[in-house]
Amino acid sequence: DTNLFLDESDPRGLGLSETAYHFIGGLKEHARAYSGVTAPTVNSYKRLKLGTTASGATWSPVWITYGYNNRTQMLRIPGPGRIEDRTIDGSCNPYLAAAAVLAAGLDGIERSLDAGEPNADNLYSVPYDELKGRGLETLPATLLQATYELEHDDVLREALGRGRDEDYVDYFIRVKREEWNRYHEQVTPWEIREYLTRF
Repeated sequence: DTNLFLDESDPRGLGLSETAYHFIGGLKEHARAYSGVTAPTVNSYKRLKLGTTASGATWSPVWITYGYNNRTQMLRIPGPGRIEDRTIDGSCNPYLAAAAVLAAGLDGIERSLDAGEPNADNLYSVPYDELKGRGLETLPATLLQATYELEHDDVLREALGRGRDEDYVDYFIRVKREEWNRYHEQVTPWEIREYLTRF
């Protein structure tokens, strides 16, 4: 019953253990790949976007960062010994999402990956170029991008296993790219309004 992520003497002040920081390092390392599993639909990436809504914020992550009780981070630390991954949305298969996130985090522990320093900024208020200049990465902008990241992630490929005829990752990617292609074939009312009278 011991929380291995808890360390009240954490010098960074988040109440996290060294193990937890390595787990975060793994999540950050594999985030672009596992987002295809945790955010598995075209519409998922309309939530995970740069920019703001009419209320002024999307409250969804874009940057692969972590920080204390900060909803602009991909990984929110709501309290000591706890990590919230904000890439996960309601359209995902919870079993696949759990497997992918655990595989990523455990890889971080096994390889002692560095989580880097926590971010205290409201990332919605910092210019894009400044964040890129700090070396921060974004999550994929589309489901299609996420499938390319997942395709080349050997840790997730191994963790998600093999079916009768192929790796599960290959099956998943094929289905998701077919979904993307069906979406991409659609001509929306916005496109008609935006372009029909211009050209």
